Amino acid sequence: MRRWRRFRDRADAGAVLADAVLAEVPVDPLHIGDHPVVLGLPRGGVPVAAVVASRVGGALDLLAVRKIGAPDHHELAIGAVASGGLVVLNLDVITHLGVTAAALERRTVIARQELADQERRLRGGRPLPILAGRTVIVVDDGLATGATMRVAVQAVRAAGPARVVVAVPVGSPEACAQLADVADIVVCPRRPADFSAVGAWYADFSATTDDDVLRLLADPT
Repeated sequence: MRRWRRFRDRADAGAVLADAVLAEVPVDPLHIGDHPVVLGLPRGGVPVAAVVASRVGGALDLLAVRKIGAPDHHELAIGAVASGGLVVLNLDVITHLGVTAAALERRTVIARQELADQERRLRGGRPLPILAGRTVIVVDDGLATGATMRVAVQAVRAAGPARVVVAVPVGSPEACAQLADVADIVVCPRRPADFSAVGAWYADFSATTDDDVLRLLADPT
């Protein structure tokens, strides 16, 4: 079994991911129509996305998505919500955990409230960039169940992009394979068979703050 080294931090992960994106997603930097839009999932995906955007010559922005956490394990995604009311549920996990309809509704309401709060803090009244006809690269710091990323891809699809690329530095092989059904390209340079949690693959997995995100959006370099 191959032993992967841990990333030093999200910037290190972004550099590794950027190399993989450049190898797998052909982009002509001299053709403005080929300049991708790079959307980081807040908050942890934005520092990774900033490095990717800088390396591929893309425009950095964010896409607000909130996971629906399991009733007794809030970090475990049983689904996700995105702007516009879109909801995607991970029915296999919900069934496995025995989550009741009432508990699912409570957790979904909480996720919607968190999404609205996050959008007010990080986007204000600023709209998303135009995605129609563009290559859109959706970035997170890792992929566990894939529920949050799946709803992000579906939200982006509604804007009519030319193609949607999912890009994460590390992820479970199962989640990466499942996302291939909804994304045009899945870039994930490290897919360890013994994947347990995203944070386990970082030496420094410190929380990314709202101020960090706002600073990166103002100056990605």
